[in-house]
Amino acid sequence: MADNQATLTIGDTSYDLPVMKGSEGPDVVDIRKLYGISDHFTFDPGFTSTASCESALTFIDGDKGVLLHRGYSIEELSEKSSFMEVSYLLLNGELPDEKQLKDFSYTISRHTMLHEQLATFYRGFRRDAHPMAIMCGVVGALSAFYHDSTDISDPNHRMISSHRLIAKMPTIAAMAYKYSVGQPFIYPDNSLSYTGNFLRMTFGVPAEPYVVNPVIERALDRIFILHADHEQNASTSTVAGAGSLGTYPFAVISAGFACLWGPAHVGATGAALNMLREIGTPDRIPHYIERAKDKNDPFRLMGFGHRVYKNYDPRATVMQKTVREVLSELKVNDPIFDVALQLEEMALNDPYFIEKKLFPNVDFYSGIILSAIGFPTEMFTVLFALSRTVGWVAQWNEMISDPGQKIGRPRQLYTGPSLRPYPSIAQR
Repeated sequence: MADNQATLTIGDTSYDLPVMKGSEGPDVVDIRKLYGISDHFTFDPGFTSTASCESALTFIDGDKGVLLHRGYSIEELSEKSSFMEVSYLLLNGELPDEKQLKDFSYTISRHTMLHEQLATFYRGFRRDAHPMAIMCGVVGALSAFYHDSTDISDPNHRMISSHRLIAKMPTIAAMAYKYSVGQPFIYPDNSLSYTGNFLRMTFGVPAEPYVVNPVIERALDRIFILHADHEQNASTSTVAGAGSLGTYPFAVISAGFACLWGPAHVGATGAALNMLREIGTPDRIPHYIERAKDKNDPFRLMGFGHRVYKNYDPRATVMQKTVREVLSELKVNDPIFDVALQLEEMALNDPYFIEKKLFPNVDFYSGIILSAIGFPTEMFTVLFALSRTVGWVAQWNEMISDPGQKIGRPRQLYTGPSLRPYPSIAQR
C-alpha cells in the first residue's frame, strides 16, 4: 500500500514515485511506471535491491536473524509443528486445526503412489546418474502422466497438482536413491507419517521389515521444516519466472529442481561435510582456522556465514540441538562429528569470526545429520528440493492467484555495438 512518495531527479526533470509499505521489512519504491514516464530503467544485477512481487508467505530479516512463515517464527514451527502442519500453513495461510490436519495428511498420503510406468522411465537413466539429474527428468515427466490437473486457471486443479507434487516427491526421491544403489523400489506405506514413509522407502528392503526410528524421523522432519521456504531465492524466482507464462505445474517445479542443482545454491551442505573430512581430526582444527583467517589463502570454512543472514541463521539454532540428539541416538563414532562439534565451539568463541559474523549456518549442521542417518552426499540436494517443493508450490499458487501478476521479463543495460552496416564477406 502506497502512503507517501519518493522523488527521483534525472537531469532537470523530477518524477514522483509511490512508496509502498509492507507489514514487515523496508519500504519499497514502486518503479513500475518509471520507464513509461521517464524512458529510464533501473540497474540491479541479481535483483538484490528489487522486490519482484508481493507475498504473504515468508519474511526474512537477515540483520536480526529472523525467519517467519505466515508470521510464525521458524524456531517455534520446527519445535512444535510437523512438516505436514507447515505445508498446510504455507498453502492455506493458517495453521490447521485437528480435523484439517487429519484431512490434509490423508489427502497427501493418498497421492504418494507413482504411475507404474514411471519405474520404466527410471531405467532409462545410467545407473551412476546423479540423483538430481533423475529428479529433474522424473518431475518434469509427471506432466505426461497427470493430465487432469493442469488447468492453472482452475483453483481446484492447482490444489490437486500441489498435493500431488508434495505427496509424490518423497517417492520420486526414494526411487532415485534406490536406483543409484541397485536396490528394488519400495512402495509407499500410507500408515506411516510423511517423513517416516520416506525413510522406509529410502532405507527399507523387501526382505525384512523396516522400523522407523522416532528420533531420526523427527530430526529429518525438522530439516524438512527448516528448508520448506526461504522467500524469493534463486530457485523460487525461477519457479515464479517459469510459472508466470502459464507453464504446467509439474514443469514449473522441474525448473525449480534444475535451478537448485547448482553449487552456489545448496552445494554448501555437501561442501561443509567435505571440509570436515578434509580437516580429519580435531587436533588439525587450529591450522584450518588460521588458514581461514589468511586472506591470501583460498581455503574457506564452509558452512559458516550466509548471504542473507548477517546474524545467526535461526535455522542453525534449531539444528544445533538436533545434531546432538541424532548423534546420541545413533551412537555415531566418527571423527568428523568430533571435528564438527569442536570446530563449532572454537569458531563461536573466536573474535575474528564473531567480528565478521561468521556463524555456523544450517548447511553446517544438516550435512552432519544427513550423513549420520545414512544419506550419501549426492542426496543432500535432493532432500533440500523435496522439502522446498512445498514452498515452491505455495509461492506458485500465490502468484497465479494475484490479479496483478505479469510475465517475468527483466530488462538489461545493453553495451554491445549500435546499429552498423552489414559487410560483404570480402570486406570482413
